[in-house]
Amino acid sequence: MGLLRDPTTRRWLGWGSLAVVFLLVNVHRLSTAVLSEQLIDAFGITAAQLGTLHASFFVIYAIVQIPTGVLADRYGARYVGAAGAVVLSAGAIGFTLSGSYLTAFLFRGAIGLGSGVIFIATLRFCASWFRVDEFATMTGVTTGIAGLGAIFATVPLAVAIDRVGWRSTVLALAVAGFLAAAAVFALVRRSPRDAGLDPIENVPEQPSIAIDETAGHLRALLSDVDQWLLSIVFFSAMGSILTVIGLWGIPYLVVVYGLDVTTASSFALVGAIGMLLGAPAMGRVSDRLSRRLTPMIAGLGLFTLVLAIVPVFGDPPLAVVGAMFFLIGFSLGFVMLALPIIKERYPSSASGVATATVNGAGFMGGAVLPTAMGLVLDGYRTGDVVSGAVVYTEFGYRIAFSVTTVAVGLAFCSAVWLAVRERRRSRGR
Repeated sequence: MGLLRDPTTRRWLGWGSLAVVFLLVNVHRLSTAVLSEQLIDAFGITAAQLGTLHASFFVIYAIVQIPTGVLADRYGARYVGAAGAVVLSAGAIGFTLSGSYLTAFLFRGAIGLGSGVIFIATLRFCASWFRVDEFATMTGVTTGIAGLGAIFATVPLAVAIDRVGWRSTVLALAVAGFLAAAAVFALVRRSPRDAGLDPIENVPEQPSIAIDETAGHLRALLSDVDQWLLSIVFFSAMGSILTVIGLWGIPYLVVVYGLDVTTASSFALVGAIGMLLGAPAMGRVSDRLSRRLTPMIAGLGLFTLVLAIVPVFGDPPLAVVGAMFFLIGFSLGFVMLALPIIKERYPSSASGVATATVNGAGFMGGAVLPTAMGLVLDGYRTGDVVSGAVVYTEFGYRIAFSVTTVAVGLAFCSAVWLAVRERRRSRGR
C-alpha cells in the first residue's frame, strides 16, 4: 500500500493499467491482417467485405472520439477507461461466437466502441498527472504501447492462432481485458487530490468541466482551420499506417511474394517495432526541441516517399520491403505530434475534446482507406486462391497502394499549409 501513497509511483501505476488496456486495443484493431485467411474462410467474404469488416472497428472508434473527449473531461479516466475495457472485451467474446459475416461485423464494431475511449482517457489522465512539458513525451510513450500491441498482433498472434485457433485466441484477449478493466478501476483517479495524495509539482489541477463549457470548446474546434488541417494529417497518415500494417500489408506479401502468413506477419512485426520506437522517440525529441511542426513535416515527406515504393516498383526486394514496413511504423511518431499541437492551442479544460477531435479523424481514415484499397483490389481478382486467400494481381496491389501514397501526400501538404499559417500569424504579431 506504501507504493499507492507516493504520487509519482501512483501515476505510473495508473498509467500502466490504462496502457495494458490500450495494448489490447491495438492487438484487436491490427489483428485482421493475421486473421484475414480465417475470416475469409469462416464467413465466405470478398476483399471489399474483409476491408469493411476491418473498418467496422474504426468507424465506431472514430465516431466515439468526440463524445469520449467530453466524457473524459467531465468524469475523468477512471470510469471512462474501465467501462471501455469492459465493452471491448464483451465485444470480443461476441466476435468469437459469430457464425455469420453480419454478426461478426456488429461485434467487431462493439470492440471498436469500447476501444475508442481508451486512448483519449489515457491522454486525459496524463494531462492531470504529468507536467505540460511532459505531455508530448507521454503521448509518444502511450502511442509506443500501440507498437507493442502491434507486435503481439503479428507473429505471436499468428502462432497462437495456429496452435489453438482464432476463436480461442480472441477469447483469451477478452479475459485479459476484463482483468485490465478491474485494474483501471482500482488504480486510476482524476488527479492526485482525488486519490488523497499530495499534488505533483507543476501539474495543474484539472477541475470537472461543465457541459456548456465543453460545448463552447467544441464549437471553437469545428470552426478552426488549424484543427481541420491537423485532422486531414491524422486521417490520411494514421489511416495509411493502420491500413498497411493492420490489413493489406500481409496479404500483399502472401500473394506477390508467395510467403506464408506467419512469415509475412514478421514484416508487420518489423513495422510494429517501428511504431514502438518512433512514437516515444519523436515525442521526446519534440519536447526537447520545443518544436512540433518541423519534425512532423519532414517525417510526412519521408513517409510519402516510402509508400510510393510499391506503386513504382511493384515487387521490390524483400529487404527493401522490410525497411519500408519499419519506416511506415516509425512514421507514427511524426503523425502523433498533431495531438500536442492541437492540445497546446486550447485551454487545459479542453484537452480531452481537442485531442479527441483530431484523433477521431485518424480512425475514420483507418475505416475509409482499407475499404478503398479493398474496392480497388476487387477489380484485379485472378480467380485463384492461395492458402485460403483470394489472389489479386501485382498491378492491382500497385494501384491499391497508390491510394495510401496519395493520402499521405495530402497530409504532407496540409502540414505545410499549417506551418505557413503559423508563420503568417507570427509575422502579424
